[in-house]
Amino acid sequence: MRKTLTGMTFAAALAATLLTSGCSFADAICGSDDYPVKAVGTTTGQDCVPEGQEPPAGYVRYPEGKVPEHVGDKWDEYWATIVVDEKGNVVPG
Repeated sequence: MRKTLTGMTFAAALAATLLTSGCSFADAICGSDDYPVKAVGTTTGQDCVPEGQEPPAGYVRYPEGKVPEHVGDKWDEYWATIVVDEKGNVVPG
């Protein structure tokens, strides 16, 4: 009985820590050595580029402070409705 209570106490403490620590289980947009880029002329295009490399033709960087980090986060949802031109300017879509 004592081992069961200790295990349950540990599990409860772990769950509480994870819920209050700000940890996110959401899928990352890109891996740790990549950054996300937006496709020009579409609401749906997105890719990941290795750090230190420029985006390929047809893609632009997201503006600083407006970069999506996790699937479904504020900026991922926002950019899913926005079209940009080859300079990263928002255009009618």
